[in-house]
Amino acid sequence: MTGGGGRSAARVAAGILVTRVLGYVRERVFAHYFGNGAAADAFRAALRIPNTLRNLLGEGTLSASFIPVYARLNERDKDAARALAGAILGLLLLASGILAVVGIAFAPAITAAVAQGFDGPRRELTTVLVRILFPMTGLMVVSAWCLGILNTHRRFFLPYAAPALWNVAGIAAMVGAAAWLKGEGLYGMSLALAWGTVAGSILQIAIQLPACWRLLGGIPLRASFAPEGVRQVITAWLPLVVGAGVAQLSGLVDTFLASFTGEGGLAGLGYAQLVQVLPISLFGVAVAAVSLPDLARDATTAAPNEQLRARIAVGFRRIAFFVVPSAFAFVALGPAIIGALFQTGRFDSDDTMLVGGVLAAYGIGLLGQATVKLFASGFYALRDTRTPVRIAVVSLVVSAMLSWLLMRRFGPAGIALGSSLGGTLNTVLNLRSLDRRIGTVLQRGDWRTLGLVVAAGLAAGAVAFGVDHLVVLWRPIPRGIAVLGIFGVAYGALTSAFRHPDAIRAWQSLTGSPAN
Repeated sequence: MTGGGGRSAARVAAGILVTRVLGYVRERVFAHYFGNGAAADAFRAALRIPNTLRNLLGEGTLSASFIPVYARLNERDKDAARALAGAILGLLLLASGILAVVGIAFAPAITAAVAQGFDGPRRELTTVLVRILFPMTGLMVVSAWCLGILNTHRRFFLPYAAPALWNVAGIAAMVGAAAWLKGEGLYGMSLALAWGTVAGSILQIAIQLPACWRLLGGIPLRASFAPEGVRQVITAWLPLVVGAGVAQLSGLVDTFLASFTGEGGLAGLGYAQLVQVLPISLFGVAVAAVSLPDLARDATTAAPNEQLRARIAVGFRRIAFFVVPSAFAFVALGPAIIGALFQTGRFDSDDTMLVGGVLAAYGIGLLGQATVKLFASGFYALRDTRTPVRIAVVSLVVSAMLSWLLMRRFGPAGIALGSSLGGTLNTVLNLRSLDRRIGTVLQRGDWRTLGLVVAAGLAAGAVAFGVDHLVVLWRPIPRGIAVLGIFGVAYGALTSAFRHPDAIRAWQSLTGSPAN
């Protein structure tokens, strides 16, 4: 990856970091007021259901199908690219609008199917929340379209930082409702948060549309298949929707299973997923998002396979440098991390232990979850959207079966462990298929570098785990800061001693001088 690619990935990561920091504040406020009880279960389930449609039509599928076609067309004919952008936006709004209406009308049936294990009160509250949240689907699809436009024009920070406003609106809604309701009445708090979430979606679009308007010179909005490139986008998009549907079905399966684990089981899974997704988004998504346009260009060069292999290998090395230590931290320090982040108000020490165990189970599959999008992007660059879908289907079946079996023994942590194992299988199968297609992606040196990272992460995790047992009686926040600080210093020192290239570059960025 070139220096420009690294800077672009840094902008993506910076935007995601802003969003995730405010997302954490939002979730800590949520933990304070809702804890890990019935109302938290209901809101997590209600948000999962419309989010499924958003993810089907949004960033995950749109970027892989729209960006390559739009980018090539924009280099040749800007007016045609503008017409394509307007047509795709119109079709997305039409599709998401129809689905939102259907979702609102059939909210009781959808809730009963997805959260079948809920008791009557939790199911009724979930249904009400689903009806409020479903219009968010169309709004978030517009935000995903903005991301596609801005990324193609190499505007990376804004689209990834814009969701911060979604978090700000949620925080304001909860704090305002708590003041109005004097901290009581979780039903009213739930409704206020749902409406605040919809308002946040509007703000997220409002900050991006002006930049898109300027870049396009206006948006010729119309739901039409006629403009050049529309059929290409849809042809590539349909298999991606199926593939994303597999991923979203996986999330719905987790929700369905967690609804049978008792009060707080589904909410506990949600808290752990919020922490799990941070390194995936900061490093996996950031590298994959910046790599996709470059991979698409590499695929058209005189020696496409060689360039694709090199770019994907560098991307994997960079993701692994940050994600592998995160995985070891989750496994070794799960309760300490969760306690520092969420133990407040209605979220007590018992909740910390439950969610910490779920986070540890997610840590086992973290590297696979973080790198699968990068390997799949290699297929997207080659205009092959079907292979990742087939692999995702196989992985989903395995994941669901393992989650069901392990849930019976370990509760919510069993669901997380099944998901981790299925996600790892997904990554392994993608890498193996990519090797067959373009040649061996990860060479011996890449595996050796990964081994250094694993060794450093294991050693740092062992040190921090020992320290955690010495400070177990400390308050949650000082305990978390102490053990994570020691873990980070140990990992940084070891990887620098091993002369890992990303550790050296990180040291140079911090100090402004060459590493010793």
